[in-house]
Amino acid sequence: MKKQGFAGLLAALALFAGASAHAEEIKITDLTGKIITLEKPAERIIAFPVPMASMVIALDQGADRLIAAHPEAYSAIAQGILGEFFPKAKALGTGILAGGAAQGSKPNVEAIAALRPDLVLQWAHAGEDNIAPLVNAGLNTAIVVSGDDDTYVQQSLTMLGQAIGKPERAKMINDWHNDVIGKLQAGLKGVAEDKKPKVAYFFYSVDKLWTVGNNYHDGWQIGLTGGRNAAADIDKWKQVSVEQVAAWNPEVIFISTFEDKASVKRFYDDPVLGLTDAAKNKRVYQMPMGGYRWDPGSAESPLGWMWLADILQPDLFNFDLRAEIKDWYPKLYGQTPTDKQIDAILRMDMNAGAKGYERFAGK
Repeated sequence: MKKQGFAGLLAALALFAGASAHAEEIKITDLTGKIITLEKPAERIIAFPVPMASMVIALDQGADRLIAAHPEAYSAIAQGILGEFFPKAKALGTGILAGGAAQGSKPNVEAIAALRPDLVLQWAHAGEDNIAPLVNAGLNTAIVVSGDDDTYVQQSLTMLGQAIGKPERAKMINDWHNDVIGKLQAGLKGVAEDKKPKVAYFFYSVDKLWTVGNNYHDGWQIGLTGGRNAAADIDKWKQVSVEQVAAWNPEVIFISTFEDKASVKRFYDDPVLGLTDAAKNKRVYQMPMGGYRWDPGSAESPLGWMWLADILQPDLFNFDLRAEIKDWYPKLYGQTPTDKQIDAILRMDMNAGAKGYERFAGK
């Protein structure tokens, strides 16, 4: 009887241990609808989609879970405020692209597997050739499907919040996104199209001009914030000529920080681009870069929308952007930036002299 009792105790303990092990299991659904089971909240994450690195940091208020990221994500961290908030993030691995590439999505599977990730994030548009090798290597691979509005951003935040065991933080950030979208839509209600300035946006602008259409997030947000996208009919993204930009004759031009040498001077000094209304009226602006670049979708997209709305519709919107940054950065990253850091986020030096930019200056 004693032996039977002892055996029963061992069986019960084994069942309890098994139940405890499964209790920590997390099921997440990626943006293709695929369900991925993690043994526990992901502690080692690799991000190919560039904005996802900063999303992980915002959701966790730290960089400890992120072990490697796309080189373009690393550059935003190293050059932006996240590198100052979280110096450890500057030591992120970036050798996840095949051949040591700086762009693209082709994985270096051997290097990735050696990092022992709990979760790998990859773009759907990277294609099966760049997804299958990760899956075939036995890596938990969640696919991110880019979209034409903020929906995919919020879905990504929800997925990542589940993956690290912090769904409540994803909900907090998504609620903020929807609140600001509602304010912008209400403020623009009834505004005629001819009262919205024509906008050209370029994510690459140093040697070649690359822009996006309205069926891509970066183009969609131009309409959200009170502008008309000059490249509305382009399918997702495309390189365009200087002559095409001149034919559009945009009233406002925005450029990204994806390239280190990107500068508004490119447009003011060019003999063709300098004749656009945007250049003649000093309405060429470089997008800010905070926890991430403010043009692609990210956790802090609402700050970018407020910035755009203040520039595109200054008579309708007057967000106190510096106050908004000081309010939301502690919620996102657990730290409050100094006025000098906010100047750097808003590219006050680059945008000095641009029409209306004094509204963003510190008091």
